[in-house]
Amino acid sequence: MTGNIHSFESFGTKDGPGIRFVIFMQGCPLRCLYCHNPDTWNVKNRAYEMTPEEVFKEINKVKNFIRNGGITISGGEPLLQPDFILELFKRCKEEGIHTAIDTSGYLLNDKIKDVLALTDLVLLDIKHINPNKYQTLTAKPLEPTLQFIDYLTETEKPMWVRYVLVPGYSNDEADLHQWAKYVSTLPTVQRVDILPFHQMGIHKWEQIGAKYQLKEVLPPTKEEIIQAETIFKSYGLPLI
Repeated sequence: MTGNIHSFESFGTKDGPGIRFVIFMQGCPLRCLYCHNPDTWNVKNRAYEMTPEEVFKEINKVKNFIRNGGITISGGEPLLQPDFILELFKRCKEEGIHTAIDTSGYLLNDKIKDVLALTDLVLLDIKHINPNKYQTLTAKPLEPTLQFIDYLTETEKPMWVRYVLVPGYSNDEADLHQWAKYVSTLPTVQRVDILPFHQMGIHKWEQIGAKYQLKEVLPPTKEEIIQAETIFKSYGLPLI
């Protein structure tokens, strides 16, 4: 069994607690308008094809550096390749390595549930709470992610929740209140991050020949970020 991999980051500091070895998997079913890694969409465009054991050997090279952190599987959408992750996480658990997955929560099946049983932390991107606006942003329905969240809640899985703040798309005050109200009801959320929209991935869209619709959208202002933070904090969310 092999996994289709886009890239690695040996000393990640933003993808879970501590220093992380981050594996970016290839392939994603969503088509987010603001995606800064559209080169991960097509599973065939992998940079590496490796077995779980081969990847674990790479992890072992930095094991001393990540002993207070762990590994994070990101993407793309990592849960497109649950068999690979399951075998890799089994090896990590044997060695006492903390495991995290960065996901949109769009996919859920029995194999993914097996993966989640070996996952210590889920980094969950809840991209919007309005179903129509979620569809506009991602080209996919919101309901599968809500079902995924229900399963995480049912199994008491720790979550860090992320929200990308995009002017004109996800910064409406009423939507921010609705999103924060919903997330505040989730008992295992340990942390909430607001990620300001940026244009740093625009060249990747050009490289794959895809039309980038947000070319004229500016990053959120300081005032817009503060407004979102204030709303989230008003619902008691653990904002970092």
